[in-house]
Amino acid sequence: MVSWYGLFIYEKRQCKLGDNPDKHEKISMRFSQSALWANFVSAKFGFIFLGIGLITFTLCAAENSRVPVSRYGGQLVMATTSDPKSFNDIVAKETSTSDVTELIFEGLTRTNPFDLSVGPNLAQHWTVTEDGLQWIFYLRKDVRWNDGVPFTANDVVFTFNDLIYNPDIPSSSRDMFTIEKKIFKVEKIDDYTVRFTLPTKFAPFLNSMGQSILPKHKLARAVQDKKFNFFWGIDTPPQEIVGTGPFRLTEYHPGERLVFEGNPYYWKKGAQGEKLPYLSRIIYLIVQNTDTMLLKFMDGEIDYVGLQGTDYPLLKAKEAHSNFKIFDLGPDMGTNFLVFNENISVDPQTQKTRIPAYKLKWFTNPDFRRAVAYAVDKKRILEIVLNGLGYEQYSAISEARKDFYNPHVQHYEFNLEQAAEILKKAGFTKNNNGILQDADGNKLEFNLFTNSGATERIQIAGIIRRDLESLGMKVNFQLLEFNTLVSKLTGSYDWDAIILGLTGGGSDPHFGNNVWMSSGQLHMWYPAQKEPATAWEKRIDEIFNAGVQELDQKKRKVLYDEYQEIVADQAPFIYTVLNARLAAVRNKFGNLKPTAFGGVFHNIEEIFVKK
Repeated sequence: MVSWYGLFIYEKRQCKLGDNPDKHEKISMRFSQSALWANFVSAKFGFIFLGIGLITFTLCAAENSRVPVSRYGGQLVMATTSDPKSFNDIVAKETSTSDVTELIFEGLTRTNPFDLSVGPNLAQHWTVTEDGLQWIFYLRKDVRWNDGVPFTANDVVFTFNDLIYNPDIPSSSRDMFTIEKKIFKVEKIDDYTVRFTLPTKFAPFLNSMGQSILPKHKLARAVQDKKFNFFWGIDTPPQEIVGTGPFRLTEYHPGERLVFEGNPYYWKKGAQGEKLPYLSRIIYLIVQNTDTMLLKFMDGEIDYVGLQGTDYPLLKAKEAHSNFKIFDLGPDMGTNFLVFNENISVDPQTQKTRIPAYKLKWFTNPDFRRAVAYAVDKKRILEIVLNGLGYEQYSAISEARKDFYNPHVQHYEFNLEQAAEILKKAGFTKNNNGILQDADGNKLEFNLFTNSGATERIQIAGIIRRDLESLGMKVNFQLLEFNTLVSKLTGSYDWDAIILGLTGGGSDPHFGNNVWMSSGQLHMWYPAQKEPATAWEKRIDEIFNAGVQELDQKKRKVLYDEYQEIVADQAPFIYTVLNARLAAVRNKFGNLKPTAFGGVFHNIEEIFVKK
């Protein structure tokens, strides 16, 4: 699914909202899709655990003389501009949460970051019937949750039947695992065998099995008591957050840091059969903004920073004589955009629409959105904000996804005269003060939000605002803390326009259906529709339902090409620019194997501090 820029373990990952467009990396064993990578979660200190970790891992290493004891211990320190919104991976729709949970939870399969092939993870192997509708997964018998409790088929069945398919839980994963309103049948055969029966063919099924599996023994009571949606909130004691991943949360100090230590029960072994992970700790510092991140990196306080284009020349000049290396991994996997609120649903308490009806009339008019698209000066944004280190974006799929990217969609080249002409035909005229008004005399005025701390988005908003106001619009620009912004998008729906991003959805377009299906939880402009509000949204629903069932890659490409063309024509998202994925990392780490899909830290459990 797509997250808000968001992005991720590499596997199936849904799209998520991303808090930080300047970060092009995520610690993920699952990465998603997406992207999203671009929005990091905070990390925290906890020196008491350092000694414990060193003792534990030194003893483990000593058991196998082939593995240098020096690989164990040490820490990775990073930074984020946002606290996590929750520790609940099932209800997460933003990377401020998923950047934390992806260190803690795992899925049955794992997508290879080099060639995107799918391999075993919590499942050792699987079988499938000739018609592709019944899959049997044979689970590893050596996996324990990080509290020592054995992992079994009960946890897999619970995750799907009691969490993902629970209508009382607002999980974006349900969008991904539902085809034409039909769900998978998930059954336990024995303690280490699970059967999935699909309602139809499902092309990215193995990729989708990267879905995080959660512990039944910790969460069943919360589901039974109908408290799950608010369970594992940020006030939860860290030791209560239980997963099978390589790290576990040990400290969280709001506004300061998150601290993770190696999971002492982690099942995965290194090349010599040694225990993983090597690192004792991962720390996320929570900082004010991306400029602060850069300063902390230059001062040696953090080990990694996702670079903005304007910062690249500064660090590049120092690279040869400093203790860090810069990686350029090409275009970001995610997307960046301006979106208007088209939510015509009625608030059950007020019996009114979430925003005034006259604004909905503007925002639901595709000509209005097209006019705004022509007013986005992508070249200027690239020049001023990204220092030329980026890409103009027009399609719903990043050009980094060459297997599905469609370059032949409608391009809105910057043209204020054309924008003004479209607005005039749509009935907007200027009043005596030079402000546009609609045919009913309502001033064309709206609020534009983005998240505080995201330097690039703030600059992009400034450029767009200037050009929209030159057309006669009144744009009230406001900054909101990232999780507050997400709450407006996914809860109260009381917003006019937002500049944000999505992680990209991962290894298959279907994993973005929580955004593109009209019923999707992240169908931002009008989420969770009971029926498609427009003909074009209905057609996209049909494309995603057909695309996930089509096994022929060429035919799938034709379908997803059409969806990109529809999105470009209707402009529910008005795209801006794609960042180049630039990352600076200290030279002290071994086993770094960066890839375009996985980023720098996709193999976090194998990374070690060189002594």
